Amino acid sequence: MKNILLKDDSALYYECGYSCDNGVYLRLGSESWFFTDGRYAIEAKEALKDTELVVTSDLYSSVAKYLKKYKVKECVYDPKEWDCESFHRIDSEVKISWKLEPSWSHRQRIIKSSKEIEYLKLASKAGARAFDDISKAFSKKGFGKDERELHFLAERILRKDGKRELSFEPIVAIGANSAKPHAIATKRKLKSGDLLLLDAGVKYNRYCSDRTRTARVVDGFDFSTIQGFSSKKIQKVYDTVLKAHDRAIDKARCGMRASEIDALARDVIEKAGYGDYFVHSTGHGVGLDIHEMPYISSRSSTIIEDGMVFTIEPGIYLPNAFGIRIEDSVVMLGNRAEVL
Repeated sequence: MKNILLKDDSALYYECGYSCDNGVYLRLGSESWFFTDGRYAIEAKEALKDTELVVTSDLYSSVAKYLKKYKVKECVYDPKEWDCESFHRIDSEVKISWKLEPSWSHRQRIIKSSKEIEYLKLASKAGARAFDDISKAFSKKGFGKDERELHFLAERILRKDGKRELSFEPIVAIGANSAKPHAIATKRKLKSGDLLLLDAGVKYNRYCSDRTRTARVVDGFDFSTIQGFSSKKIQKVYDTVLKAHDRAIDKARCGMRASEIDALARDVIEKAGYGDYFVHSTGHGVGLDIHEMPYISSRSSTIIEDGMVFTIEPGIYLPNAFGIRIEDSVVMLGNRAEVL
């Protein structure tokens, strides 16, 4: 078993069942320690699993002392987790061989357990119910409100008045603003017949959901994938994105490279003449983090296996006009993709 030093919030939680904004996890062989300060001592002691708590006012010096105490010669760390100053504080006090393994924790978490899959399903179902509630709220009192007000209303519904955590800040984009994949809310106001893109997710036991829908907003609208737009151009683009989304989910199989799943969606969009306007990858892994392995991109050689959870989210974005994205999270089970 490798010696490992971790600092990332999700990585800490995955290894020992607890994390905070001032913690370090150290595993040496079969023994492990969680270092934090007195502010978190009670919570940490209650939550930690198979890990000893070390309460200290000098986090990094304490970690260095343990490395020296156990005469550690080699230790793995993920450079993506550490800022230069924090790592230097430890490195300056010890003489060991550091082994860089970028995305170490993401690699450990790429295959989800049955319990993790259940959490992800529950998160996705809660997110889908929130989409239904948002469409009802927007239909009832959204017209005339700008994206900032709609964003606030959507966030309140997603959070369920404080009972849920968000996976990320929701994206609410009307009309031309939807042509920006990560649109920031503006003063643009919602009116009947507008195109509206909503990208949002919630957490269940820290596990994330992620979903995007694009809809034509009229009285009583919903966020189903069946949408009818008055513009033939918008409808053509929408139907193209939906076809790409459905094809990638229907034909994804274990044993494929992630790049092959990306191609399933991308080929549909390219053949329709919109290849230059699909500006991101087809998907990404979802778990404790909203973006983790596997990445469903044209550059990814990851072999898809049962237990992997990732998004399928093709999109077409026509500058200064509109954007369409349709996204679902899926889990590979029994060699096929199942929508969560």
